[in-house]
Formats: sequence, C-alpha cells, structure tokens
Amino acid sequence: MQIILGVLFHFFGGFASGSFYIPYKKVKGWSWESFWIVGGLFSWLIVPPLAAWLTIPGFAEIIRSTSAATLGYTYLFGLLWGIGGLTYGLGVRYLGVSLGSTIILGLCAVFGSVIPSVYYNFFPKEGKDSFSTLLHTHWGEMVLTGILICVTGIVVCGKAGMMKERQLSQSREMIQYNKDYHFTLGILVAIVSGVLSACFNFGIEAGKPMADTANMIWKAGHPGQGNFLYQNNVTYIIILWGGLTTNGIWCAILNYRNKTFGDYTDPKKPLFNNYLFCALAGTTWFLQFFFYGMGESKLGNGASSWILHMAFIILTANAWGLLLKEWKGLNRKTMLTLVAGIIIMILSILLVGYGNSIKQVS
Repeated sequence: MQIILGVLFHFFGGFASGSFYIPYKKVKGWSWESFWIVGGLFSWLIVPPLAAWLTIPGFAEIIRSTSAATLGYTYLFGLLWGIGGLTYGLGVRYLGVSLGSTIILGLCAVFGSVIPSVYYNFFPKEGKDSFSTLLHTHWGEMVLTGILICVTGIVVCGKAGMMKERQLSQSREMIQYNKDYHFTLGILVAIVSGVLSACFNFGIEAGKPMADTANMIWKAGHPGQGNFLYQNNVTYIIILWGGLTTNGIWCAILNYRNKTFGDYTDPKKPLFNNYLFCALAGTTWFLQFFFYGMGESKLGNGASSWILHMAFIILTANAWGLLLKEWKGLNRKTMLTLVAGIIIMILSILLVGYGNSIKQVS
C-alpha cells in the first residue's frame, strides 16, 4: 500500500510539473521575463513557507538550528538549479512543451543519477556510491545502461525536432501553433537546463538534516506511523531561495535591457488576469515538489523517486503538447520518430529506477 501511495503522489507531482507552463500561455502583453519572475515569486518565495507553515509546526526554528554548512550547500544547489529552472522556461519556449520537456527532463533524470556518483569517486563518503561502484555492481551496470539508452532517446527526439523544423518552414498552419520555435537555440538551453536542473535533487540531499529533524519531531508525537509525509517542505524553502536569487537577477537584467519594467503596471494590459495566471502557474509548479516529498517519504528511495517523478512529467508534458497542437500538421514519419524517442527515454528512466530499487534490497 505504501508503494502504491508513493507512485500516486509522484503522479500528482509529475502532472503538476508537466502542466505548470500552461497558464503562462494565457498571459497577454507581457514579456517572457516579466511573467516568469511574477510566477516565480509564488513558486519560490510565497507558497513554500506557506506550505511549511501549514504542515510543519516550528519549521522556522528548524531552519535557525541548522548548521551554516548545511544551509550554505542547500542554498548553493538552489542557485545552480535556478539556472536550470530559468533555462527550462526558455527551452519550453523555443522547443514547445512536448519536445522541450522531454529533452530537458531526460537529461535531468540521467545527470541526477550519475553526477553524485562521479563526485563521490573523487571525494569518498561512507554510505555514498561512487562511479566505480556503479561500474562493478549489477545494479550499477543497470543504471549506466539505462543512462546510455536515455542518451539514445534524446538523440532520437532531437532528430524529430530537426524534422519538425524543416516542416515548419514549409507550412503556415504549423507556424501558427509554433511561432517561437527555434531548434538550435532551444537544444542548447535544453542541455544546460537538463544538467543544472538535477541540482534540485542534490539540494534535497544536502538539506536532508532539516528534513530528518522534521521527521524526528513528528515521529515523537506519532509513534509507529512511518515517515513524515511533509518532511521535505522545510528543505524546499532554502533551495528555492537560491532559485529565486538566480532567476530574479536574470529577469531584472532582461527587464532593464528590454525596457519591460512597465509590464507590471501598464493599465493597457490585462493586469488582473496576468497576475492571476502567473500565480496559478507558480503555485502549480511548487505542487510538483510538495507531492514529490510525499512520494519519496512513502517509497524511501530518493534516486528511484527522482526517476519516477521525471517519467510522469515527460508523459504529462507530451500529452499537453498534443492538446496544444504543437505537432499539428506533421507527417507520419516525424510523429513516429518523436514517439519512438519518448518511449526509449521512458524505458531508460524506468531501467535506472529499477537499478536503484534492486540496490536497496541487495
């Protein structure tokens, strides 16, 4: 029952993440940097402490009692993740919800699994697996095989993107639904985003002492009831401060460069609706990790939880891509190439997750 609940929570989180960009499409008359940072204020500053206040009594005291080193590393990974989150928005803008999310999240999944092991190869730590361990264990070999397969899936999806770009230049109808599409620029920012977005998972690991404290306090009052569903909500606050810093600075630079500071108060634009849809997008974005933390508490396996989370996001993003007609008018060969790439990536992600799961019982 715990596993079923864990998978269900990850589905809710994946659906929220795969859907959060949709309200932004309803924002009218604002530049990208304006609606991105307004939504981000809800994602990274307003909603996280509100969620912690509702679920973790004394969360502020837990933060105050945490060591400076733990807070510093958690914040640092948040800064790096913030760059990944920033370029995620650009990747989706230039590649579309479907293709952009598939490539970015595929990269995020594999790097989130392999980068920590490379680090621990150079800086060994008890209880942590190095890259050498992956090379010389059955479960590790399965994880690495899954990563190689995922790279293959990314290449196939990239091929579909190039085929789409050629057809866009020949179809006015397709241009109507893909006016911001730019494959070369999109693939570059997608690679950066995929690598750095994995830092959110590292931030969760770095901030684990805070989650452990919240879990310990909860268990003291609820003996025998398993792990605390909301333990990660306190960690998210610090990680997202880092994300807010990165995104806030960059969006302010763009506002200055593009002379778009007036977006926020221009009475000629639908301000109420714009703020409302940005708030909806930002809140929906945060819900992905709200449910992620609940799922991880049930499954008890951070790496496999991360992989499962990515798989559900990819499925949701591609469903939205079809509904939004991002692939409208494509020929059968291009569609089959895209579907093949998505299937390969999902299989690879599940293989990586399975490898991590057999590690837990070995």
